Amino acid sequence: MAYRLKKTVVLVGMMGAGKTAVGKALAQMLQAPFLDSDDEIVKAANMSIAEIFERDGEAFFRARETEVIARLMDEERCVLSVGGGAFLSEVNREIVDSRGVAVWLRADLDLLWNRVRHKTTRPLLRTANPRATLAELLRAREPFYAKAPLIVDADASYSVEDMAHRVLQALLTRPDILEKTE
Repeated sequence: MAYRLKKTVVLVGMMGAGKTAVGKALAQMLQAPFLDSDDEIVKAANMSIAEIFERDGEAFFRARETEVIARLMDEERCVLSVGGGAFLSEVNREIVDSRGVAVWLRADLDLLWNRVRHKTTRPLLRTANPRATLAELLRAREPFYAKAPLIVDADASYSVEDMAHRVLQALLTRPDILEKTE
């Protein structure tokens, strides 16, 4: 099956939801480019996100994130993974809504914790109790993620490909985003 992407698909959700892995698999299914806003920020800054947070603070990082998301959405239709905090910004949501569609990869706390607990690259989880911090971030962010027009639920039993197929099925409900070309 062949598809034509009419708008950029932006994967949003918490760290550990699978935005990058699912995004890459989905892009391959759609024969579309895959981009990651965090990777683009790292390239532009020539330092890790943790280093940016430490040196310049979260507000500086969020401003660069908005610039990068706007640029990437202008460049080409693609599957775009954005950082966990990106969709909290009203400006970023407006950029995404006007040029593409957001898909929330919704995952529960246990699944997220199992995926991120051994990673040292998550600056927001560098706290005395990272699981509690993750739970608080999830609680605070869910109302923003819920603004995404498409929601796909993750489950620990799903493979990356299963999730990508679930996202594809959600996208096929939107003829303004994706069409089959056969």
